[in-house]
Amino acid sequence: VQDVIKIANRILHSFEEPFLLEGYELYVNASLGISIYPLDGNDAEDLMKKANVSMHWGKEKGGSTYKFYTAAMDKRASAELVLENDLFKAIEKNELYLCYQPQIDIFSKNMIGAEALVRWKHPKLGEIPPSKFIPLAERSGFIIRLGEWVLRKACEQLKRWHQNGFSGIKVAVNLSTLQFRQKNLVNMVMEILKETGLKPVHLEMEITESSAMQDPDFTIAILKKFTEMGIEIAIDDFGTGYSSLAYLKRFPLQKLKIDRSFIQDLNHKEESQAIVSAIIAMSRNLGLKVLAEGVETKQQFDYLKQQGCEQIQGYFFSPPLWAEKFEQIFLK
Repeated sequence: VQDVIKIANRILHSFEEPFLLEGYELYVNASLGISIYPLDGNDAEDLMKKANVSMHWGKEKGGSTYKFYTAAMDKRASAELVLENDLFKAIEKNELYLCYQPQIDIFSKNMIGAEALVRWKHPKLGEIPPSKFIPLAERSGFIIRLGEWVLRKACEQLKRWHQNGFSGIKVAVNLSTLQFRQKNLVNMVMEILKETGLKPVHLEMEITESSAMQDPDFTIAILKKFTEMGIEIAIDDFGTGYSSLAYLKRFPLQKLKIDRSFIQDLNHKEESQAIVSAIIAMSRNLGLKVLAEGVETKQQFDYLKQQGCEQIQGYFFSPPLWAEKFEQIFLK
């Protein structure tokens, strides 16, 4: 085992230097999974399988590391495989549903829109938190089908609310990184809007800052198509993706959403206060709306209002609600 550790460290150390490719320096992470004969298996196939399990465990922990196989990893991998298979069937079995969290104008305290959030009620396990099933959907590629389902259901619901006389609200829908890279994304969105009869101006698409920065030129091209349709674009989790301000100025955006991690630290971290204040001031100078996510206390609300933040979202006003409950409270 000690010899294996020495080799693993040597391999990881070799990735600290960049690779040269057509004049560019590329830095690459490495994750190593290790299984030991005969402790973990008696043949090459079994050992490779278990090394692969431990490699994925290491990647989940951030990569650039090595992990030895343990039986607990296999148990978790088997449980995730079962859950993943159940997720594939969840749409047909009507186990998925949407909740809506209101977005509030901070000065008038009026609701101006709602973010659609997917939830999963498993028949045996009960409510599965999004933090558990969304990564599964992303790793398996199911997120593309799931994202299309969420968009269609959200547009259908908003259209019903508009028909009932509540035409002043928008719905915000998240696009995953994988979904954003779809070749037919724009056509898919256009088709759903056509099917549901919802006007593009009532739809807001949210992409994360890290997704936007993977290929800025591609992002600009896609976002231009959406804005030309009349769809509003928001950068979600802003402040966590290390975006270039030069590209941010070029992106056809209408809104920045300040990541909840900065809002949660407002009361006891001066650094978070400085970041939030800077984002709000920058948004104002760029002519962008700004929304703070995860607002939970009056102190956070008061600070954001004092700094000129325009919109908020969070438990201070309301948790995500079933459509029926949302109607009872906010669409009287």
